[in-house]
Amino acid sequence: MKLHLNTDAGQLLFTGYGDDHILINGQRFDSSLLLTARGVEIAPWAGQGFEALTADHFEWAARHELDILLLGTGPRQRFPHPSLTRALMDARIGLEVMDIGALCRTYNILAAEGRSVGAAVLIEPAAGN
Repeated sequence: MKLHLNTDAGQLLFTGYGDDHILINGQRFDSSLLLTARGVEIAPWAGQGFEALTADHFEWAARHELDILLLGTGPRQRFPHPSLTRALMDARIGLEVMDIGALCRTYNILAAEGRSVGAAVLIEPAAGN
């Protein structure tokens, strides 16, 4: 799905998405990543499925200066076990879990408001990989 935006030049926002990719300012990404106002980082869970998420992954995310982390779990919403996300609570970072489409729309709104938000996107590996 393509998203239409009116934003400041240079602001990184989602411009489209599918089950197996996202577009940031028109550039396609097929790998899991973290998007913040500071840029795009390939996530340590890249190439892994939802079941492979660990507490270390959320500790990595917690080291970013955020007020809220949006976790996009692919085409459907899935919740990680609370024991995995403890580092976010300790860092006083809120967590919202949603499907990839909701993540893209929500991130764009919060980023346009100037909020300190991060979007952790989980792109599942293709079947057979």
